[in-house]
Amino acid sequence: PQGTFASRVQLEAGAVLVEREVDGGLETLRLRLPAVLTADLRLNEPRYATLPNIMKAKKKPLEVLPAAELGVPAGPPRLKVLQVQEPPPRAGGEKVESVESLLGKLRHAGRI
Repeated sequence: PQGTFASRVQLEAGAVLVEREVDGGLETLRLRLPAVLTADLRLNEPRYATLPNIMKAKKKPLEVLPAAELGVPAGPPRLKVLQVQEPPPRAGGEKVESVESLLGKLRHAGRI
């Protein structure tokens, strides 16, 4: 189950209530867990860091934990990057005079 654009979320026993805005008003969904949810901008209000708190955070020590201490098995990485390349450049656009000429060009290119 999935609930998209959630503006309010409430957990229940084995389920979740998702309220979201639709064109006609509000819609409430009851989804069994596990479920996939996406959030709307109104779900949470972000907290912005102030300059004094940013400066304090820079001075705090950063604790480094070994992977074995967290229960992650050691060993060689399971993924290997074979190649990284940029996508090919896009071709330039083209103006057409009418809908008929546009449809003709799309047919010729095999798009429709």
